[in-house]
Amino acid sequence: MAIDKPATRPGNPRFSSGPCAKPPTFDLNNLADAPLGRSHRAAAGKAKLKAAIEGTREVLGIPADYRIGIVPASDTGAVEMAMWSLLGERKVEVLAWESFGAGWVTDAVKQLKLDAEVKEADYGQIVDLSTVDTDNDVVFTWNGTTSGARVPNGDWIKQDRAGLTICDATSAAFAQDLPWDKLDVTTFSWQKVLGGEAAHGMIILSPRAVERLENYTPPWPLPKIFRLTKGGKLNEGIFEGATINTPSMLCVEDYLQALDWARSVGGLDGLRDRAYTNLAAVQTFVAENDWIAFLVDEPEYRSNTSVCLKFTDERITDGAAFAKAVVTRLENEGVAFDIGAYRDAPPGLRIWCGGTVEAADVAALMPWIKWAYLSELEALSESA
Repeated sequence: MAIDKPATRPGNPRFSSGPCAKPPTFDLNNLADAPLGRSHRAAAGKAKLKAAIEGTREVLGIPADYRIGIVPASDTGAVEMAMWSLLGERKVEVLAWESFGAGWVTDAVKQLKLDAEVKEADYGQIVDLSTVDTDNDVVFTWNGTTSGARVPNGDWIKQDRAGLTICDATSAAFAQDLPWDKLDVTTFSWQKVLGGEAAHGMIILSPRAVERLENYTPPWPLPKIFRLTKGGKLNEGIFEGATINTPSMLCVEDYLQALDWARSVGGLDGLRDRAYTNLAAVQTFVAENDWIAFLVDEPEYRSNTSVCLKFTDERITDGAAFAKAVVTRLENEGVAFDIGAYRDAPPGLRIWCGGTVEAADVAALMPWIKWAYLSELEALSESA
């Protein structure tokens, strides 16, 4: 028996967790002011890059004495730049509860071969933060993009810590409160919460991180794209728009437009509220249906951007195949693109709920998930 399809469809079916949905006002014509075919070191290019840096400071509320730089290779490049440049001076604790955190463990243990203490938790959980000693250096993700588990706050980080905190905040920046006084290195990429274009990373350094850079030289060689100092001093040019390698001025213009849109919805507060409103629509749906649940059991640890769900119906014997079939049905209907769980995560769904997604679209998607679930369950029953 055919199951009736919902009457309402999401206006924008793009729920991918990276690259993420463009801002609702996005229009290619708005990028016409990009200084294409010009040197990024010319006055026009420098002005755009400087505006991207200062716009980031303004919207995120970053302290005036923190340095902000645009760096190569997205968030991954920014995190690895920090690890290669800063670690090795003291013991480091590396925290991991999903695939990207696990990647930083590999960097620390197998590549840099550091004196590292690794603390790991399964998908859907986070490590016991009370056991972390921030007199050591600490590397961690604020928001686990592939698990939907996030750090609830920075209370576990000592104000008078001796170590540095290196925080991968790529799916948290512009959606969650980041305590800048507790973070020494913070990284993110444009293609996450603001829906920018790929390949550009941001690195934010506290005065303590700058002091480490200027007073410590790691024992390994540093590739050119990782070098933050020059002659033993911070390369200030990087933090004024003189990027290490050539940036895409089209991508820069797109980021500037995204920052303008962020201001129009109330800045960080508005973006955060939009994400929580989207999460609330999913929470209501989960509460009403006993066959689906959050991958993260504890509400305080649930992400408001990368929202991960699992099917709990005991009749489903092959969770991965079932989830894939549900995702395929939704994509074939054109109501949700790219919402399958990350390849290393438990099978299920991953719905991006960041601020660029409209609440009406999240609400419209929920009945379609139920339709796809029931349709696939019926198909399994018929084939049995």
